[in-house]
Amino acid sequence: MTTPSGRKGLLALSPLIIFLILYLVSCIIAKDFYSIPISAAFLLASVYAVLICKGKTLEERIAVFSEGAGNRNVLLMIWIFVLAGAFASTAKEIGAIDATVNIALKILPGNLIYAGLFLASCFISMSIGTSVGTIVALVPIAAGIAQEVGTDIAADTSFITAIIVGGAFFGDNLSFISDTTIAATRTQGCSMKDKFKVNFRIVGPAALVVTALYIFLGMSVNASPATEAVHWYLLLPYLLIIGLALGGINVSAVLTIGILANAVIGFIDGSLSWSGWLGSIGSGISGMGDLIMVTMLAGGMLEIIKVNGGIDYIVNGLTRRIHGKRGAELSIAGLVSLANLCTANNTIAIITTGQIAKDISARFGLDPRKTASILDTFSCLVQGLIPYGAQLLMAAGLAGVSSISIIGYLYYPFVMGIFALGAILFRLPRRYS
Repeated sequence: MTTPSGRKGLLALSPLIIFLILYLVSCIIAKDFYSIPISAAFLLASVYAVLICKGKTLEERIAVFSEGAGNRNVLLMIWIFVLAGAFASTAKEIGAIDATVNIALKILPGNLIYAGLFLASCFISMSIGTSVGTIVALVPIAAGIAQEVGTDIAADTSFITAIIVGGAFFGDNLSFISDTTIAATRTQGCSMKDKFKVNFRIVGPAALVVTALYIFLGMSVNASPATEAVHWYLLLPYLLIIGLALGGINVSAVLTIGILANAVIGFIDGSLSWSGWLGSIGSGISGMGDLIMVTMLAGGMLEIIKVNGGIDYIVNGLTRRIHGKRGAELSIAGLVSLANLCTANNTIAIITTGQIAKDISARFGLDPRKTASILDTFSCLVQGLIPYGAQLLMAAGLAGVSSISIIGYLYYPFVMGIFALGAILFRLPRRYS
């Protein structure tokens, strides 16, 4: 494939730039990140992307856009969104969220609530290998806890939701069953165990720093312990979700079982009627409508960027002037970061750039375990910070806040990025075994 020139490459990337400008500038002018729908900015940027797609008829351009919007991975994510919305809504209807919040407040001292949520999110995501699954299980609980620990509900909800999202990316980056770990190790030809050892030496200290920060920030929290009777059986839907996910069951199947479990509990204790159950499923799905539209619009727009050569332009621009191992590692980090920015999918970003990273690694004598770690860590870093990524959109939808409002509180991805960049600049870790 012919590498696009600078002018054509920038034109190919311009829809993403237009989206960012439209959304961020509009929010700044409005002085409110909640008032501007992210779907509106994506729609305008998508129309622009279709218009600048040269060499094709309008029908062909729309076909390219539709192919991206209806991509297999995009549709799979949408089914998960639909099921997640239905599960969260039915769990709320039977009182599972309130019960879980009360239990958390009863067990955890108020000053450890932030650190406890972060460590729980790290453990669960590490165990089940999916950031999305962790977010689905914990964000509704976190949103409920926010009602109890502060006065500014919107800010507290965004903050506590960010705690869960940060911990979710810890596991997504390290888990042996994570798609990103599998993609990174397969493309670089190293074992998951060896990649884990290198990766953990980079992000482990970051997790410790963030845990200490949450302990410090939680010192002023005086959450009142639950005084009302706690119905422990209402924990079952969440325990079932976590347990099945730990057992390696497909996340769609897990959520479906969770919805049915909510129904059984609600019918038995009288908190749900048949029509009430169906109504809560419908309201949960409706609540994900904006998220679904954003996912499809982003998929279509990013497909046009790819077809027009935008990703190839980024790849060739980054690899043109590499000098030494440090420069090679930085170029791989930049490569996967920009690919993730354009694809909004960390697994796809790794697969897209994996072979190029392997070639760079072989040319400059890099350790494949470190290369795999760089691919995984930086893709997760970017995925955790883009407002149109599936994880932030999912978390925002479940918590009822803006995805932009969560980003400022994502301490773990930021700290992880600093440690990952330091590992490249200072050539760490020095020993890999």
